[in-house]
Amino acid sequence: MLHSTVVSPKALQLNLGFSSFLATNQNQSRRRRRRRIIFCSQTRDGSVRGGVKTSSTTSSNGWRQSMFVGTKPALEDSILSVSGKHVLTDVPPNVVFTPIPYSSAAFLGATSQNATSQSRHVFKLGVLRDVRLLSLFRFKLWWMIPRVGSTGSDIPVETQLLLLEAKEEEGKEDSTSYILFLPVLDGEFRSSLQGNTSNELEFCVESGDPAIVASESLKAVFVNCGNHPFDLVNESMKTLAKHYGSFALRETKQMPGMLDCFGWCTWDAFYQGVNPKGIRDGLRSLSEGGTPAKFLIIDDGWQDTSNEFQKEGEPFVEGTQFGGRLNSIEENNKFRSTTNMVDSDKPSGLKDFVSEIKNSFGLRYVYVWHALLGYWGGLVPNAPGTKKYNTKFRHPVQSPGNLSNMRDGAMDSMEKYGVGVIDPAKAYQFYDDLHGYLVSQDVDGVKVDVQNILETVSAGLGGRVSLTRRFQQALEKSIATHFQDNSIICCMGQSTDSIYHSKRSAITRASDDYYPKNPTTQTLHIAAVAFNSIFLGEVFVPDWDMFYSRHEAAEFHAAARAVGGCGVYVSDKPGQHDFEILKRLVLPDGTVLRARYPGRPSRDCLFVDPVMDGKSLLKIWNLNKCNGVIGIFNCQGAGSWPCLEHIVQVKASEELSGKVSPADIEYFEEVSGKLWTGDCAVYSFKQGYLSRLPKDKSVDVTLQILQCDVFTVSPIKVYKQNIQFAPIGLLNMYNSGGAVDSIDLFSDASSCVIHIKGRGAGSFGAYSSSKPKSCSVNSKDEGFEFRGDDNLLTVTIPAATSSWNISFSY
Repeated sequence: MLHSTVVSPKALQLNLGFSSFLATNQNQSRRRRRRRIIFCSQTRDGSVRGGVKTSSTTSSNGWRQSMFVGTKPALEDSILSVSGKHVLTDVPPNVVFTPIPYSSAAFLGATSQNATSQSRHVFKLGVLRDVRLLSLFRFKLWWMIPRVGSTGSDIPVETQLLLLEAKEEEGKEDSTSYILFLPVLDGEFRSSLQGNTSNELEFCVESGDPAIVASESLKAVFVNCGNHPFDLVNESMKTLAKHYGSFALRETKQMPGMLDCFGWCTWDAFYQGVNPKGIRDGLRSLSEGGTPAKFLIIDDGWQDTSNEFQKEGEPFVEGTQFGGRLNSIEENNKFRSTTNMVDSDKPSGLKDFVSEIKNSFGLRYVYVWHALLGYWGGLVPNAPGTKKYNTKFRHPVQSPGNLSNMRDGAMDSMEKYGVGVIDPAKAYQFYDDLHGYLVSQDVDGVKVDVQNILETVSAGLGGRVSLTRRFQQALEKSIATHFQDNSIICCMGQSTDSIYHSKRSAITRASDDYYPKNPTTQTLHIAAVAFNSIFLGEVFVPDWDMFYSRHEAAEFHAAARAVGGCGVYVSDKPGQHDFEILKRLVLPDGTVLRARYPGRPSRDCLFVDPVMDGKSLLKIWNLNKCNGVIGIFNCQGAGSWPCLEHIVQVKASEELSGKVSPADIEYFEEVSGKLWTGDCAVYSFKQGYLSRLPKDKSVDVTLQILQCDVFTVSPIKVYKQNIQFAPIGLLNMYNSGGAVDSIDLFSDASSCVIHIKGRGAGSFGAYSSSKPKSCSVNSKDEGFEFRGDDNLLTVTIPAATSSWNISFSY
């Protein structure tokens, strides 16, 4: 365990290094605000797009600046407070408070009052009441969902992030502050938060191994405070990454190229029945429809496995599929010929098949699926192809926290049938062999599933934290050795054991599966990913999973992925596509218009329930290179969250109304630039109408259940001769503004020419205060239309055009 001096809560204040921390952040923020791009954007990680210009250190237009200001928490007289507002009361005397030097943050921990050493402890932190809160908790072993509330009793077991809102003075501008609690890893112990019926906030620490015991956990919970919720999470994760050195933030990682390509996954198309002919048929039908897949995931069903619990000729028993184990690292007989007979549908081997579909369909990336331990049930212990990995047979054991939430069918089956666990000392050898073989077969990357299984088999292996660290390091070392594009998608790994050991992996699934046959999970899926991205998005690009393009909720899912900043892939059965929806996501060359950041809920949605309160719409914001985007979704009335003891679901009206404002988009100053008027051009994809809005005003939106809209928000800037202009982008795409790469200006005494560069074919739109004299696309004169009632300027970009430079002359 990590050790620290136990200090009485009385008169303890978190002030070490605070002044220097705040001064440093203010100076950094001033420097950041001086480096503005007139026409395009500067990213939050410091990379610059376009020409750099300077602006004043303060916002002349009054836009809400995105600067994190840490606030001093204090622990005194058994009360944890922030800026004078009580956060926790009745803090027990065994609670330990350890400031982090040169930071506004601290660790909370506790000592066992009877000094008992155990592998699992639950400690009380204090009473929490009368505050708006958001928790992200694991409702299953693998997955998180959000929960909002107002007291400690609303905080579920297995909470991995807790965000509180504190309003100090009603009506006072910028008076809101936020308090963040992150349960972390303390030595060989992993912590989580939970509430009890007495409204006390508790933390649980556990090693996962009866032999790994302690009587205290002094740095189990990280706590930080600030005036900006997204900056608070980002700065906190930066502090933790620096403190631990065991994980890295998303912006520092190499991004796999498949993120910008449209993809197809075989899972919901075939499940474990995937086969070469079906893959060919699916790729062909997508290509012929005008949305070619450039990225393929061959999901579960390609590997060489055996299953002693499934007997040929006997009826299938649900759950037995999770008893299968891996015989070898090679492909099964569906993907290789085992006789001399000619079979046109069966390739000679995996390499032959991968090379064929790449050449036939222009695929850039082919990934294959495997579980962290090879397969659901691990490896066959003594098979010729697996014997060298010293596999031992184990029955998984879940922690009491997991068992108190929702049971999971896969986990129940794995507990029943057992798992063949690779010797941790052989983990790298296994991954090196597997990934080396896949590279030799022209495979470009892997989706690695079932990652949280390690915490259930860690007894006798050093505990859950140590075991996860060893496997994660082995996995990432192998990926770095064999896949130069950092080609891995992590899945079923939403435990902090895994998150805080991710140094290289750049993509992780952000929600439970997409279930096309379950109408009650469609809205939950969208809401869960958006909220989970508040946390996961600091370490990974959140993966929103596949979806069907021909489905009653298809547009709902498609629009969410358009604003999600994620990879986009479907799992349609061959020939069963809605190309009208797909063409709003996918360009003819098979690329997508991916937004820059993980899509997250707008600030006014953070502490409301967009699924069950009967009144709230969900807004998801993001930025493109030169504009912002907001998706708004009616998630009410179509499902309910799991793990609620007393379901209180307010009946939703057939239609709900809400508001969308440019102010909903965080960090908008990155794209607004020096020439901004303070007004925005706001384009509704659903309505096809353009509005001009001051930055703090809004438009009304009315949506029925499972309806959505996407708004492109572009800053209106003043150019020569008082021309006011704002590019919207491709009006035929959900994320219209994602098509715009840059905007530039050339002018002299008599004329003004605005150049917009971008990509994709279709209808380009922009706001213009007046009608241009002429227009050209790639130096060729083109006709255009100007709609006077909303100042919408449009020009058609020919279908064969992949990139363009549009010029409007005034």
